[in-house]
Amino acid sequence: MTDNLLEEGLVKLGLGGAAMHNAANLLTRYIEEIELFNPAYGLVKVQDRRELIVKHILDSLAPLSIIRNLPGKIRIADVGSGAGLPGIPLAICMPDAEFTLIERMGRRTGFLRNALAILGLPNTLVEETEMEKIVPAGCFDLVVFRAFRPLEPAIFKGLLRLLAAGGALAAYKGRREALEEEMAGLLSALDKGAFPSIAGREALPWEVFPLDVPFLEEERHLVLIRPEIRG
Repeated sequence: MTDNLLEEGLVKLGLGGAAMHNAANLLTRYIEEIELFNPAYGLVKVQDRRELIVKHILDSLAPLSIIRNLPGKIRIADVGSGAGLPGIPLAICMPDAEFTLIERMGRRTGFLRNALAILGLPNTLVEETEMEKIVPAGCFDLVVFRAFRPLEPAIFKGLLRLLAAGGALAAYKGRREALEEEMAGLLSALDKGAFPSIAGREALPWEVFPLDVPFLEEERHLVLIRPEIRG
């Protein structure tokens, strides 16, 4: 039943044929690993496999078509990766991109390394550290984060240092009203000089994409921010 749910969800997100079946097989193995370690590690809060598939796997993949269409986005960081969400589902469906899962908690990085070994994902590695300590800075084309932290000025500054020239931030968010409040706070901080590397609001373009997560009746959005960082 739930295997069909996963495959149906992948089809709704635009995957089909051999690519869909390969992704479904790997995602099923990944789901099994989460279920095995979740009682001890507290990786995700779910009641059953259906909730895990819908609220975490399909939710992670909802902006897949948007992320795939970003030009030149081949080095991708998942900040505060936790159980590997959204990084591992995206890496499974984007084998030509390079993913780095950034997670500071040792038990969770242990889970991530084990999961990657079982899945055999050569395009993905794990960094056990805080995002502020990633070396070198400015090494990612795209930084994604989901259920991480609010877009507060201090967090945003840490995210900025990860971006390569021309890079973008992609934040998974819920209600549009709440995310617009977060962005308003960032812009206010920008006006007060909180981000010296960004020369005004015109250098911080952002766009909101409504997301349709299969089988989920909740408001979901992706905020894509393309900061123009001066040297």
